[in-house]
Parts: sequence; structure tokens; C-alpha cells
Amino acid sequence: MEKPQGAGGSSFQLIDAEKVLEKLHLKKGNILLDLACGQGEYAIEFSNIVGEEGLIYAVDLWDENIVQLRKASSAAGIKNIKAIVADVSKVMPIGNDSVDVCLMATVLHDLILEKAADEAIKEVRRVLKPNGLLAIIEFKKIDGPPGPPMKIRLNPNEVESIVRPFGFIKNELKEVGEYNYLMTFDLGKSDKP
Repeated sequence: MEKPQGAGGSSFQLIDAEKVLEKLHLKKGNILLDLACGQGEYAIEFSNIVGEEGLIYAVDLWDENIVQLRKASSAAGIKNIKAIVADVSKVMPIGNDSVDVCLMATVLHDLILEKAADEAIKEVRRVLKPNGLLAIIEFKKIDGPPGPPMKIRLNPNEVESIVRPFGFIKNELKEVGEYNYLMTFDLGKSDKP
């Protein structure tokens, strides 16, 4: 399988991490899933927020990204990141209803391109706690660079229409950088399918 356009690049340097953190409501002891984490810059940044009592699952399809994340975590003495090579559109080695926050940072457009978005969102729904939060960072639908080509960028209405069928209800929309926005979603009050 070929890497999608832009895979391996990170949006982390483009966003305001404080603005993102403010909307994730992470606290000590939380479990965060960094979905399609790349080399794990978000995971590393947020590892000190969840603390030793918490855990970050950093999942990516590409082995070289996970190797780099493991090296960086080890060098920084970070012990609460579980870096996993896995396809996020398949069953991940994470328990049902076990994750407080799932972060999808500039990956949804690639999942759509690969026709894997529905399965990935179903999997997110499986692992999220009933009161869990889905946080999606995407590139604004403006000409770039940086970011993917305009034709595969998603505006907030498109993102909402993609996740709504899986029981997610829009919570907030916030600009988190010149090129990026963050949307957060809660699970609807109905039972999980």
C-alpha cells in the first residue's frame, strides 16, 4: 500500500498546541488515542498532561513512524505512550469503551482518499468511552501549501457530515492556526450500535 499524499508530514508545527489542549479537556489519568499519529509529535506533547496515571495510544500504519516515535519517547524518558503499528480502519489492539479522547490530526482527508474513513470512524466509536470526545484537526479549505491539495481538503460541514452518521454530535469548532481548524464531537446519548 502506498502512502497517501502528505503522509508522514505533520501539522503539529502549524497549530497552536495550547488552543488544541484547551478544547481537548485532557487531565491527569486520561487515555488519549492519537489516531494515525505519524511520528507522534502530538502524543509526545500531550504525554505530560495525562501524566504517569494516563496513557496515550499512538497508532500509525507506517512502521518507520512508530520506530521514530519510540526512539523520541525513550530519549525523552516518556513512559506513558504505547506506540502501535496498526491499520486504523481495522480492529486496533485497544479495548472497547476505553479511550477518553481520540485525536485525528490532519488525517481524515487521507482516510477518505483511501476509502477507509467509515471503518476508521466505526473503530473510533468502538474504543471511545460513552462520554468520550472525538477531536478532528483539518486543513482549512484554502489554497496551500502547506497541506494537501485543495481538492481533498474538508470544510467543517463536510467533516460533520462524515462523522454524524456514526452517532457523533458537533460540540465546537475553533481555529487553531493560520491553516487549521479543530472540531470536537461528543457521542450521542443513544446506545452504541
